[in-house]
Amino acid sequence: MTAAGWSAALAFFGIVALLTKPLGGYLARVFEGQRTPLSPLLRPLESAIYRVCGVREDAEMTWYEYAIALLLFSAIGFAYLYVLLRTQAWLPLNPQHFANLSPALAWNTAISFTTNTNWQFYSGESSLSYLTQMAGLTWHNFVSAGAGIAIAVAVIRGVARSQTCRLGNFWVDLTRACLYVLAPVAFAAAIVLVWQGVPQNFSPYRQVTTLQGGAQTLTGGPMASQEAIKEFGTNGGGFVNANSASPNENPTPLSNLLELVLMFALGAALTYTYGTMVRDTRAGWALFTTMAILFFFGFAGAYAAEAAGNPLVHQLGVAGANMEGKECRFGAGASALFATVTTDTSCGAVNAMHDSFMPLGGLVTLANMQLGEIVFGGAGSGLYGMLGFVVLTVFIAGLMVGRTPELLGKKIERREVQFAILAVLVTPVLSLLPSAIAVMVPAGLATLGNHGPHGFSEILYAFTSTNANNGSAFAGLGPNRFYDYATGANMLLGRFAVIVPMLALAGSLAGKRAVPAGPGTFSTRSAVFVALLLGTIVVVGALTFLPADALGPIAEQLFLRHGVTFR
Repeated sequence: MTAAGWSAALAFFGIVALLTKPLGGYLARVFEGQRTPLSPLLRPLESAIYRVCGVREDAEMTWYEYAIALLLFSAIGFAYLYVLLRTQAWLPLNPQHFANLSPALAWNTAISFTTNTNWQFYSGESSLSYLTQMAGLTWHNFVSAGAGIAIAVAVIRGVARSQTCRLGNFWVDLTRACLYVLAPVAFAAAIVLVWQGVPQNFSPYRQVTTLQGGAQTLTGGPMASQEAIKEFGTNGGGFVNANSASPNENPTPLSNLLELVLMFALGAALTYTYGTMVRDTRAGWALFTTMAILFFFGFAGAYAAEAAGNPLVHQLGVAGANMEGKECRFGAGASALFATVTTDTSCGAVNAMHDSFMPLGGLVTLANMQLGEIVFGGAGSGLYGMLGFVVLTVFIAGLMVGRTPELLGKKIERREVQFAILAVLVTPVLSLLPSAIAVMVPAGLATLGNHGPHGFSEILYAFTSTNANNGSAFAGLGPNRFYDYATGANMLLGRFAVIVPMLALAGSLAGKRAVPAGPGTFSTRSAVFVALLLGTIVVVGALTFLPADALGPIAEQLFLRHGVTFR
């Protein structure tokens, strides 16, 4: 590790920290219906959308109605994208004349982008038309991220409100998330990316001759617009297969920094939004601090593993960091930082190949997702996932001191704990059970790129990533019908099996009466709370996943130290 690598990480996180309060406060004003600097421009458009769609802005929903609206919207979005993928060969803006996707691959891809996962069993530059990339994938990048933000805001309202059954209006929250938050930032970021050299055009691919006399295809297309929202909305799916390791998507150190900041910005800001809306900003900063500690521990582990390099290479007299699968222009430090950030969030964009990381570096990326994507997390999903752990933490604290647990003056009883446990258990169940099935059936092993512990890690990573709606991969695992359908089902359940119990939890909390804090009330803004919350997160993640991780990256690291490899 070097001082330069750590300085870059600290500078990046400093920018995120500086953005947290102003962006978080802006989000709170947007979703509380207050006037913002963009209101004179966007309020007439917002009102027109409601009129055209028949939405009553003042008609709020129960948690059940909110969930139904989300599920219906997602089902329609899935059907729309599936049809587009199956018919793109006959539609315009297809200068490369790409064929329609197969039914299984179209099904997997449509689910992937509907659930904000952006898992890709295809190469975008050789499979999808410009129309599909823009009207299909980029559109979903906006609305799936907007839906996640809307859910987070509804859960916050459940914590903040008392003696009501209403959590807001899904259609209003979705519209405001896309119109006031995602679109302006993505537009500005796309302009910066174009300035840095990311293509934004409709030109056909160009065939050129290299200096060595070889033939090369130069891709083009509307990349910058998709790149901006893929990072800010924590979607992660790349226009090209190499994702943000490609110079087309991420050409300079400045573009790399911008993409890193975009990935963390929303998750960090929503912690301040939470504090503002529950009228206790210190509680929001406590969540921010918890997430920050987990981030720095993860980055330190990944950076140390990659900087240490491969011991088998060192035996050959070649010292240095592990540079396999990395861009020399980024190096080990920036690659470890990007990998940590993208798996802390549910983004999944990559500027280096995680499959080529050292075993312990790959373990960090796995562990980040195994915690439930709550280290700042996805667009909205990080906050409502963390609030599930908050409920469990205050329940445990109440048991420790013999008092009825409370969260901001509301008693946490059996019903709330059951909903929180249901949400928290989704990640281990949907990561471990499908992985166990995959290693026992021929189809699960048919397209495996490696044997031994690393091969198992590839399978475990696939189901952890799709369940966590992350989308990154140990790319040695190839597609087939089994993985098309298995990962597709995993993405659906990973998204909605968490959202529904968290909305139910929010509805239950909203109906409770808040009582003033007493001398025995456990504060959710203290250092003790942060420590207990960290302990709850780590123990739940470690105890659940340690046996599986021991069979994968940990075993691989131990074998590697003794010179044993698998082919």
